[in-house]
Amino acid sequence: VGMTKRTVYARYPEKPALFRAAVSRAIERYAIPQERIEATDCGDLERTLHNIARLRIDLVASPQGLKLQRIINTESYRFPEIFRDVYEIGALPTIRFLARLLRRETEAGNLAISDPAMAANMFMSLTVSGPVSLIVAGMPLPEHEIDERIAFALRLFLNGARPR
Repeated sequence: VGMTKRTVYARYPEKPALFRAAVSRAIERYAIPQERIEATDCGDLERTLHNIARLRIDLVASPQGLKLQRIINTESYRFPEIFRDVYEIGALPTIRFLARLLRRETEAGNLAISDPAMAANMFMSLTVSGPVSLIVAGMPLPEHEIDERIAFALRLFLNGARPR
């Protein structure tokens, strides 16, 4: 890092503080930029939702994303604030984007969602959590299977969210 141990520990008084700072910085560096999130909106709701799910899965499936996710999973019992950072820095911008998208589609009459933020969280859980859990556990999925899982979850979500 270009500094002595003494300099490092002057800034971070103990190893846990240094670890926490390093993980927080990694989360910040690895967060998806807002422009990239916004670029997933192609004007077609189903395709946009697929793009968002794929963006999140591909982030974790990358070598750096996989390493970071495993560190988070392993160390979060000692540092529960890591989960807060992952959500606020990593996931929340995507959730907010999705909530705006779902609100827009509800206002247009295409969906009937009373709580777009809750629906956005549920969408991410439904489409992203399963594949990510398998990938992090060391069971990588072929690309076509990831797309099939997203498509299946997407149909479930949209069928539940459409007006009756």
